Amino acid sequence: MNQEFGKQERLKSKKLIDSLFIEGKSIKSFPLKLVYTSIEEVEGRVLKTGVSVPKKLIKTAVKRNRIKRLMREVFRKNKYLVTSDLSSSHAFMFIYISREEMPYDKLEASMIKLLKNFSHKN
Repeated sequence: MNQEFGKQERLKSKKLIDSLFIEGKSIKSFPLKLVYTSIEEVEGRVLKTGVSVPKKLIKTAVKRNRIKRLMREVFRKNKYLVTSDLSSSHAFMFIYISREEMPYDKLEASMIKLLKNFSHKN
């Protein structure tokens, strides 16, 4: 089981991010929201993933960065839930929607629920 979250798996393209928010579908599981869309990728099945914590909800950069690190780690540990039965390439954006900082176990439970819901829908 590959538990890396390398450069090729990160969502960085502005064009791709814009199309994600225009055409994408979303699933919520408090305190996370998953926005996803199918993408055209040359090299087989790829999962491009990004994380976001709005400045409007979490004011200090230190807390925002900690939450983003936790979200990336939780995804890295649990991405096997979607990569095993992925039929095409997708772009994911995980958005934090709570005003309070959540502990790792609550983030992990929410992420697992989102990834299972996504794999059932596809």
